[in-house]
Amino acid sequence: MRFSLFAAAITAGLALATGAQAERLTDQPLVDAAWLKSNLGNKSLVVLDVRDAAKDGNNPYAKGHVPGAVSAPYSTAGWRAEVNGVPGMLPPVDQIAKTIGAFGVSNDSHVVIVPNGTDSSEFGAATRVYWTFKVLGHDAVSILNGGERAWEAAGGEISTEAAKPLAAVFNSKLKTELLATTADVEKARAEGTKLIDGRPAAQFRGEAKSPVVRAPGTIPGAANLENTKLYDADKASFASKDAVAALSKGVGLGTDEKNIAFCNTGHWASVVWFGLSEVEGNKNTKMYDGSMAEWAADPARPVQPGS
Repeated sequence: MRFSLFAAAITAGLALATGAQAERLTDQPLVDAAWLKSNLGNKSLVVLDVRDAAKDGNNPYAKGHVPGAVSAPYSTAGWRAEVNGVPGMLPPVDQIAKTIGAFGVSNDSHVVIVPNGTDSSEFGAATRVYWTFKVLGHDAVSILNGGERAWEAAGGEISTEAAKPLAAVFNSKLKTELLATTADVEKARAEGTKLIDGRPAAQFRGEAKSPVVRAPGTIPGAANLENTKLYDADKASFASKDAVAALSKGVGLGTDEKNIAFCNTGHWASVVWFGLSEVEGNKNTKMYDGSMAEWAADPARPVQPGS
């Protein structure tokens, strides 16, 4: 029995080591259509199409997608889960790792995520899935800048053949430095760490609220960086490093200053996190996936109109 346990431990260790050596085809968080075209034949590349079907049943993936892309719809594939009554949370690690493996992603895969690229909120599906990979310890991940819109605009080939991925083993190692809990937010408030609210200004000011949040307003002391400012819907392009830096400075964030991004359920916050951490390069940025849905659920936690 002791030998079996030891062997199992060695096997798990080797699997994690393999994951640590995963080939990164690029270290860029955003890739363009030209890059994707030139890498489509690479065996280590897995393209995940995270577009959702419309309420009327219209499925954009079925109409056409990047050749070989695996359908992994954001809202229904298991990327987020309700945990302890709070919606939109990171699922249990074993559960989400199994979901990722089912899409054919192993620790040796470089993942490229493809949204539609409609606007910042829709693009947030890609940034949230990207954050999920990062928080699970998988750094070989990028997003197609501008999504499917940019792919088609660049004359990219369109396929209607559904990919049938072979299930793979995906081992995760949680990077808690990217994930903020309610306790982390409480500590941040006590220590003066910046809290960045990525919601629309009306929600920040308490003039409107999401139905999943108990009370209007924001966490006292938070600054507002609206997620819409980070994505150009007309050009289907994420903000440049310089543009993100200017927005960061505008909310009082210093270079590499510690901060926690939040919103209602960790969706819009992922757009802000991606901009600050991955595009600007501030690696002291965390994301609070519980966000206002979790924070405001307890009436003892303060909520007030932002200014």
